[in-house]
Amino acid sequence: MKEYDVVVVGSGAGLSLAYRALSANMKVALVAKDYPGGTCINVGCVPSKTLIYAADMVRFIEQAPKFGINARIDSIDFPGIMGNMRNAVRTTADSIRQDLKGSEGLDYYEEEGQFIEDHTLAAGSEKIRGRNIFIATGARPAIPPIKGLNETGYLTNESVLALTELPKSLIIIGGSYIGVEYAHFFAAMGSEVSVVEYFNDLVAFEEPEISRLLKESLEKRMKIYTGHEAISITRNGGGCALTVRDRATKAEKLIMGQQVLVATGRKSNADRLKPDHTGVRLTQNGFIEVDEFLQTSKAGIMALGDATGKGMFTHAADKEVEIAWHNAFNESKEAMDFAAVPHAVFTEPQIASIGLTESRAAKDHDIIVGKASYADTVQGDVRKVEAGFAKAVIERKTGRILGFHIIGPDASILIQEVVNVFTQKGDYRFIADAMHIFPSLSDLITETLGKA
Repeated sequence: MKEYDVVVVGSGAGLSLAYRALSANMKVALVAKDYPGGTCINVGCVPSKTLIYAADMVRFIEQAPKFGINARIDSIDFPGIMGNMRNAVRTTADSIRQDLKGSEGLDYYEEEGQFIEDHTLAAGSEKIRGRNIFIATGARPAIPPIKGLNETGYLTNESVLALTELPKSLIIIGGSYIGVEYAHFFAAMGSEVSVVEYFNDLVAFEEPEISRLLKESLEKRMKIYTGHEAISITRNGGGCALTVRDRATKAEKLIMGQQVLVATGRKSNADRLKPDHTGVRLTQNGFIEVDEFLQTSKAGIMALGDATGKGMFTHAADKEVEIAWHNAFNESKEAMDFAAVPHAVFTEPQIASIGLTESRAAKDHDIIVGKASYADTVQGDVRKVEAGFAKAVIERKTGRILGFHIIGPDASILIQEVVNVFTQKGDYRFIADAMHIFPSLSDLITETLGKA
């Protein structure tokens, strides 16, 4: 058996932990069979946003006539777009793999690790033991038990990246962030898209008026079935026939599509690790159970990233790396503040949010609310942003920002100054009193706060 100071399982956020351990002159093992660089680089953020940028360009050109510019798209090279994305991903992953194999002091096990006893894993034919173990095994698509789905075949956010031909029509089951982002992409590429969402709203975790505006915007380009349950699916000639049921009326209808993309959530990869063999507990949903310090139920074993089901975003995992590393080797502990994790949905219109919605904040706080439209700003008006807006939820007595929500162009960029103040639990006047360049889209933030 090989003994290590640190064993890291997973090569997404786990990479940073392995390199931190190497910098501290520790004996380190990294165990990760798939995807050098993790979900984000290989099948998540990087490839999907590469594709979505192409979709954004299509939509930009399509809206040029609003500004008196006669432009048209002669053709879209879908195989080329997909090929360029795959080449970029492959190049990055290969570079990471070579770096790992060449890192002095690091033993890289490109195998699926499984716990076999206390603090001990099997990695291929090797048995390894770690004094400190960090689990960052990520997550994979959760597939719902829809009758006929396995027999019919389906795409996920991972397998969709292998497409070389554009589906003439595509059914997307799931209207959360993965579903609506790929709906935006494939509609822009020219597919006839249908989105089926179980809940009554798309991206149901957002402010209700944001969900409504997104639906209104996407319905101009595709068919949206919110409040519908997918019942069964069969093959129909060269395509698929999905039976859905309206949850309110119980009426059933048939939706036709050449292919089906399932985007109904994520499940932890923890089950493949056999964590019970070392005393690490899982939640009822199969994610690794951790406290606010990212400590599992087993001393000396920390867990972070998507494997825990908390704040399942790359930027959250990057912050968790700092917290987990500190807590593993220091008596003073730092808590991970998941309430301060911002997120963005890269569909059209773009969405970005942090903190509580208005209804959630009102349950425990005396609040004031500010709301402003993009059209209230010079740049928003110039860009002819007809329906985008921002909303601030503020604690009345302290001025602390409890939540901030944006839907419209560059939402993910605009929200960052709010994130900076939110993280420090600061007064909204730190932003409102600062000069903002005029005219710029950042005026949307001050307009919103000024109306609180």
